[in-house]
Amino acid sequence: MFSHFSKFAVSITKSMEHTRRNRIVDLLKSREFGSEVMVKGWVRTKRGNKNITFISLNDGSVIHHIQVVAEVARFDEEVLKLVTTGSCIAVRGTLVESMGQGQHVEIQAKEIEILGTADPETYPLQKKGHSLEFLRDIAHLRPRTNTFGAVLRIRHAMAYAIHKYFNDHGFFYIHAPIITGSDAEGAGAMFRVTTLDDRNPPLLPDGQVDYSQDFFGKETKLTVSGQLEAELGAMALSLVYTFGPTFRAENSNTPRHLAEFWMIEPEMAFYDITDNMDLAEDFLKYLMQYALDYCIDDLEFLTKMYDNELIDRLKGVINSKFERLSYTQAVEILIASGQTWEFPVAWGSDLQAEHERYLVEKHFGRPVILTDYPRDIKAFYMKQNPDGTTVRGMDVLFPRIGEIIGGSQREENLEALMNRIHEMNIPEKDVWWYLDTRKFGTAPHAGFGLGFERLILFVTGMANIRDVIPFPRSPKNAAF
Repeated sequence: MFSHFSKFAVSITKSMEHTRRNRIVDLLKSREFGSEVMVKGWVRTKRGNKNITFISLNDGSVIHHIQVVAEVARFDEEVLKLVTTGSCIAVRGTLVESMGQGQHVEIQAKEIEILGTADPETYPLQKKGHSLEFLRDIAHLRPRTNTFGAVLRIRHAMAYAIHKYFNDHGFFYIHAPIITGSDAEGAGAMFRVTTLDDRNPPLLPDGQVDYSQDFFGKETKLTVSGQLEAELGAMALSLVYTFGPTFRAENSNTPRHLAEFWMIEPEMAFYDITDNMDLAEDFLKYLMQYALDYCIDDLEFLTKMYDNELIDRLKGVINSKFERLSYTQAVEILIASGQTWEFPVAWGSDLQAEHERYLVEKHFGRPVILTDYPRDIKAFYMKQNPDGTTVRGMDVLFPRIGEIIGGSQREENLEALMNRIHEMNIPEKDVWWYLDTRKFGTAPHAGFGLGFERLILFVTGMANIRDVIPFPRSPKNAAF
């Protein structure tokens, strides 16, 4: 039955192919009853009796579906048989006021065209209630579910809001390279980019690979951050930001890690650490408000289905003044808390998610910005404090997420930066271009990085980072 279209379905194709499509999101707001409309979308459900068929249709423009009412006698029986969950159809009909509960409008169908069938015996989304784990295995189809339609619409809205915020605040968007010869974080867990024969690469006398014969003439990798390049832009344009994909080759199979993810990294000339904190707080509050203003239908669905505190938590961020304190003060609070930690707390160690969430959720009850971290646990580019032991780093901590932003005032002093590079055994030849900005017209500057997927985790209330990116990349997972 599903190997070909019926003759009737094909015969009416040309009657609708040039008709302008109405989006369901617009029709659901319309009160132009009696008007002729044409919708195209995917069937979510079909029910009815021998006289009337009710079709629930969605086109992805909004989480809500529109009901199509078809009088069975008006249509070829074979066509209605092909209208199954997952099939794609076009409907021409009349927009009318709905008498049913939960909807204001519906469509009285006059013509139905089958655009694509979906065999009910094999369509994976035939039933409701699939687990998120199951849906990760069919990432090519999961956007058709209510959950992932909502997540993807919110993801789009947040991406747009990020660009809008920075544009409205005088920032310039620059594109940092994806292929790089440097490691901004010193993490070492990077994906190599090469055209050399992996079975017989050219070797140096010491047995090392001779990357001078590679495409770029040196060893190159996928970037872990666009920060260093953004700093170069800030030294000319004052206010810049990057927004692009970044990569880490960490073998981490956790709900918080991805091998491919997106980062937003603003860099600002003439900013100090306080300016940096002010921008981060204002930026995050703007994004939360934008989500509430423009994604409320999707947020209400996610609140109902996954996290009944989601909307209240977004409002809580907007209405809170972020608590600001030093790393040292935070350690003192954690030690004095009497809590039992999986990872013991001591000055000089990195704070873990359990520590960060305690500060946010239990101690202060609001977002927290920590500053002045020990220099030995932070990157080489952070500006050193006069005490010689701490740097002007900052982390913004959110409920449920922990760290959502990491940043710092950057070290603009050439001598101090050179000393730090030597301490960390970073070859000068790899960062000569970065050092040049301190040689020629150096200036105080600061910046931060916001992990886009962590932002979407917070805004959607989802629990696993693999559920807020269309096609997650993680260890042993690159199927799509």
